[in-house]
Amino acid sequence: MMEWFNTLLQSPRFYALLRVVILLAISLPLLHIASVTVRRFAKRHINEQAAMLTGKGIFYGGCVLLVVVIMQNLGFKLTAILGAAGILGVAIGFASQTSLSNIISGVFLIWERPFEAGDMIKVGDTLGIVLSIDLLSVKLRTTDNRFIRMPNETLIKSQVITVTRFPIRRMDIDIGVAYKENVGRVMEILVEIADNNPYSLDEPRPLVLFKDFGDSALELLLGVWFAKADFLNLKNSIMREIKERFDAEGIEIAFPHLTVYSGTDTDPFPVRVVKGAGSETEKAGR
Repeated sequence: MMEWFNTLLQSPRFYALLRVVILLAISLPLLHIASVTVRRFAKRHINEQAAMLTGKGIFYGGCVLLVVVIMQNLGFKLTAILGAAGILGVAIGFASQTSLSNIISGVFLIWERPFEAGDMIKVGDTLGIVLSIDLLSVKLRTTDNRFIRMPNETLIKSQVITVTRFPIRRMDIDIGVAYKENVGRVMEILVEIADNNPYSLDEPRPLVLFKDFGDSALELLLGVWFAKADFLNLKNSIMREIKERFDAEGIEIAFPHLTVYSGTDTDPFPVRVVKGAGSETEKAGR
């Protein structure tokens, strides 16, 4: 046993492995600390996404250099390894065209910056907050706290709506009232509701449009400007205020109506519902 231990101590490979272990034990924590420190510092001067990418670049770049140093300590010839890595890279490239497409798409997303980490985006029916933009995919957290990984290629090919791109937004609310209502009065009431709502901005002014004559309603649109952080508060409060104010003013919110005619010269058929009254057929069958 002692002879084996003495032989091990005299072996150059033992000291090479020992150097590698010590190098890993020191370098990996230092790389992690450097990455976190640079990311926190960069957050104060640049956007969160750029800070995240800078931190990851330092960590992974340091890992690559660490692997090279370890291989040199273990006696590997880097020329042969780099040649083999080049051949392997070509083979992997042909086998993973989808991944390469996502990487290229990720570079375009990072370069073009249509959205950043922390923005809320909508892709198709998916609405969520961007957690990170990586080379292969974008990570989202939905409003009901679900995690979604979306390939970069999908985002490049789809229409992406950046909901929180600008500091203020406009909420458009479609409203239908009965044909008997005074349109001018209804529009005045909608403006008053918007002006009195604490989450509605005074500038730009609220917008009220008479959109169309619908099948069963006079169709109007109320557009209210608000700070992007107040979306839910405004949505919940103004919808309730419209209903309560319309009830107080006696304004009827329209619903679909159906009128049946038997000809151009006749009046509409009156339809009356009598509770508890059965048909003549039902009475005859009893």
